[in-house]
Amino acid sequence: MSSFVELLGEKLLSGSGEVSTADALSGNGAVALYFSAHWCPPCRGFTPKLAEWYSANLKAKGLEIIFVSSDRDDEAFQEYFKEMPWLALPYSDRAKKDALSKKFKVSGIPMLVILDADGKVITKDGRQAVSEDPSGAEFPWKPKTLQEVLNDAKIISDGQVLKGETLFGKVFAFYFSAHWCPPCRGFTPQLAQWYTKDLKDKGLEIVFVSSDKDEEQFKDYFKEMPWLALDFEDRQRKARLSSMFGVRGIPALIIVDKDGSVITTEGRAALSSDPQGAKFPWYPPAVNNAKDGPGDINEVPTVVALCETSAAEEQAAIEETMTCVAKQYIEKQKAAGEDSPEFRFLIATEATGVAPQLRKLMSLQALNPTKHEHPLEEKDISGNWGCDGCNCSGESASKRWRCSQGCDFDFCDECYKKSQEKQVPLPAKLMLVDIPSGGVFYDGPSGEISVAALEKHLSDYKAGSLESKQLN
Repeated sequence: MSSFVELLGEKLLSGSGEVSTADALSGNGAVALYFSAHWCPPCRGFTPKLAEWYSANLKAKGLEIIFVSSDRDDEAFQEYFKEMPWLALPYSDRAKKDALSKKFKVSGIPMLVILDADGKVITKDGRQAVSEDPSGAEFPWKPKTLQEVLNDAKIISDGQVLKGETLFGKVFAFYFSAHWCPPCRGFTPQLAQWYTKDLKDKGLEIVFVSSDKDEEQFKDYFKEMPWLALDFEDRQRKARLSSMFGVRGIPALIIVDKDGSVITTEGRAALSSDPQGAKFPWYPPAVNNAKDGPGDINEVPTVVALCETSAAEEQAAIEETMTCVAKQYIEKQKAAGEDSPEFRFLIATEATGVAPQLRKLMSLQALNPTKHEHPLEEKDISGNWGCDGCNCSGESASKRWRCSQGCDFDFCDECYKKSQEKQVPLPAKLMLVDIPSGGVFYDGPSGEISVAALEKHLSDYKAGSLESKQLN
């Protein structure tokens, strides 16, 4: 746990004063970081319960807790900390608090991150783990693997019953859905068509995980599906699967590899863009394209290559360079068992999608929207749509220009006119956007983007030698 102790600093606070971090954490079976604040109502509701469980059982089990405060000032921190029978990171050390929040991707509080004796993450959903087991019977709450969760699971198939372990060795997807959900009812027939026509032959199996209100609704809905289903009565296993994959809404399609590792939690989008399975099993690209969305830019520091006006050959070379470096970080992520790599990589080859917004946020020269690959035709402006050029809502547009070949692509009238104008050529530009660290960015090299230049940019960033600038 030495690197973790280094991240926390030499001293922590206890109710009686400062203590040595190394001494305080020595001998514990697990350490929990408790991200919380007194101004947060859910925190104030959870803290007394956690304190009771800690004092009654969890401390004796070998759990130590460290309060990491999001209070607005030291006075509020001190007042709140009086309610806690554990340790705390000194409030004055805001840099370490920010580093911990960034490292563990804290997006909301209260959050309880549980680490093992070596400082490796056991679970980031410690709040649920402890709430379900306040006596610590399953301490230190190591999450079960997918194989363990599916062991002896009852999988239904055309009147037959299979065991959950038979799923492994093939690519399969969990389809979280329910008949009462309108988006589900719209997506299920499409998915059934794609599955029957192409995806089943590609090697994909699908397992329906129902959120229907009763078994009768489940059976009626399952009649529309040409795949498998988890037994409706197994509500506990359904809940574990939802928690394991972070399912917060339906329909959700989680694609799992032959070895049980998750390929993508965005299976619905992957299949919708490739219903014939040309990219099966839809491994996420090492480098995302900005025209397809921002990726994880809000959660992970992201290297962005802006090359919208570059020739296709140069864009391909830049993407190859970024892919070479990105794969190194993906391999490190897998070896360390982390949720995501240290950096994500994004390339903008068109002045559409999020690329114009990124230029605006970094005060870079704006470009005319890139002309769409297919002819556009004027359509009725009514309905729920947005411009792929400036991201404006269709409600504010005077005209709507939509792809005549069926692409989900629209321009407002202003962007359509600009796309017909000659584009101003600009050299390729490398930037690093770090939204998790306060919404900042870092200038990179322009012109030729090589592996050496990219690696140096990342090395300088990690060394803290680059000047940070605030996103607008």
